[in-house]
Amino acid sequence: MNDSTTAEAQAKFTKGSLFGHISVMSLTASIGLMAVFLVDFVDMIFISMLGKAELAAAVGYAGAILFFTTSFGIGMAIAAGALVARALGAGEVEEARRRATNSLIYGVIFGAIFAGVVWFNLAFLASLLGATGDTLDLAVHYLQIIVPSLPFLMIGMIGGAILRAHGDARRAMMATIWGGLINAVLDPILIFGLDLELTGAALASVCARIAIAITALLPLIRHYGGFDKPTPNSLTIDLRPILAIAVPAVLTQLATPIGQAYVTRAMAEYGEEAVAGMAIVARMTPVGFGIIFALSGAIGPIIGQNAGAGLNDRVRNAFREGLLFTGIVVIVVSGLFFLARPGIQWLFQLEDGIALTIVFLFAGPLSLMFFFNGVIFVANAAFNNLGHPFYSTIVNWGRHTLGTIPFVLVGAAWFGAPGVLIGQYLGGAVFALVAFLLARRVLANQGRETKPAEPFARQARLFSLLHHRR
Repeated sequence: MNDSTTAEAQAKFTKGSLFGHISVMSLTASIGLMAVFLVDFVDMIFISMLGKAELAAAVGYAGAILFFTTSFGIGMAIAAGALVARALGAGEVEEARRRATNSLIYGVIFGAIFAGVVWFNLAFLASLLGATGDTLDLAVHYLQIIVPSLPFLMIGMIGGAILRAHGDARRAMMATIWGGLINAVLDPILIFGLDLELTGAALASVCARIAIAITALLPLIRHYGGFDKPTPNSLTIDLRPILAIAVPAVLTQLATPIGQAYVTRAMAEYGEEAVAGMAIVARMTPVGFGIIFALSGAIGPIIGQNAGAGLNDRVRNAFREGLLFTGIVVIVVSGLFFLARPGIQWLFQLEDGIALTIVFLFAGPLSLMFFFNGVIFVANAAFNNLGHPFYSTIVNWGRHTLGTIPFVLVGAAWFGAPGVLIGQYLGGAVFALVAFLLARRVLANQGRETKPAEPFARQARLFSLLHHRR
C-alpha cells in the first residue's frame, strides 16, 4: 500500500456522517476516560468507608493539584493530536509520524520538569488551597507518591491523542481501560488488604499510569508504523509548531485547575464537610459527563482532518453537530443523576448536612448547567485545530478568573457553601457565550485566513522571532 492510499485510509473523518463520527469517537473515548474516573470515584468511596473526614478532605485538596498537573498533559496531547491529524488530512504520512515521535519526546521532557517544580512546592500549593494540620500532611504525602509519575501519564495521554488523530478511538480507549482495571484491582488490596489507606490509593494510581503509557504506545508501534529515530534536525523542525499549539493549550488547561483551586479555597471557608461534599461532586462529574470531557479530544481530530483537507463546510458542520451531541448527553445524564440521589447518599454514607446539600444540588438542576462547559470544550477544539489556540487561552482564563471569582463571591454571600458551586456554573455560562461567538467568527473565516497546510503560521513566526532575539 503506497503512502497516498495509507493517508486516505487514515484520514477517515473526511467522509461519512459527522454526527456518527462524533458519537463513536466521543463514546469510545469516554469509556476509557470513565474507566479512570470511575476508579477515582471508587477511591473516594473506599476513603469515605474509612470514616475519617480528614482523609476525604485530603483527597479533595490533592485532587485539585493533580488536576493542575493533568491539565499540563492535556495541553501537550492537544498539540500532538492537532498536528498529527492535520498532517494526515493533508496526506503527509511521514510528517505525521515524525510529529508523533517528537511530540512524545517533548512531552516527557517538559512533563518531567513540570512534575519536579510541583513536587518541590507541594506543601505550599496545598496550603494555598486551604489545607491545614493533619489534612495538609495527608494531602502532601499522597501527592509526593503520585506526582513523579507525571511523565508516564504524559506518554499515555499523548499516545492516546495520536491514536485518536488516526481515528483509532478503540485502541485509545483500551489504554485507559487497562489503566482503570489495574487501579481498580490494586485499590482494595492496597487500601484495605495491606491497610495502607491513602498510600495504597496513591501507589495504585502510579501503577495505572504506567499501564496506560505502555498500552498507548504498543498500538502505535504495531499498527501505525511506530516512530522515527529522533535527530537534532527533526526535533528542531517540530519544536516551533509544537510550542505554537502546546504553549497556549497548556496555558488554557492550567486555567481550569487554578479556577478550581479558588473554588476549593472558597469552599474551605465552610469546613471540611463542605470540602468533602465538593470532592464527591468532583468525582461524580467526570463519571457522569465523561462523554463531554472526551468530546473536546474526540472532535478535535475530526475538525483537524477536514481542515487539513480543505473541507470547510464539514468543519462548520462538525462544530454544530458537536453542540447538538452535547445537549443530548447533558439532558440524559442530569436526569440519571437526579434519579440516583438516594443511591449516591447511601454510597458515600452522607448524613443530613452541608455535604449532602452540595451533592444533591449538583445531582439535579445544577448538572444541567454542564451544557455550557460542553460548549467551551467544543469551541476550544475548533480554536486549537484551526490555527487560533490563543483564543482557547483567552476563553479559559476569562472563564476561570472573571467568570469564577466575582460569581463565586456573590453566590457564597447569598447562598453560603451551595452558592460557591452556583456562582461557578453561572460564570461558566457567560463565557460559554463568548466562546460560541468567537468560534462562529473563526469558522466563518475558515479557508480565507490561511492555507490548509499552514494553520499555525502566525504562532510559528512569533516563536521564531522570540528564538532569534534570544
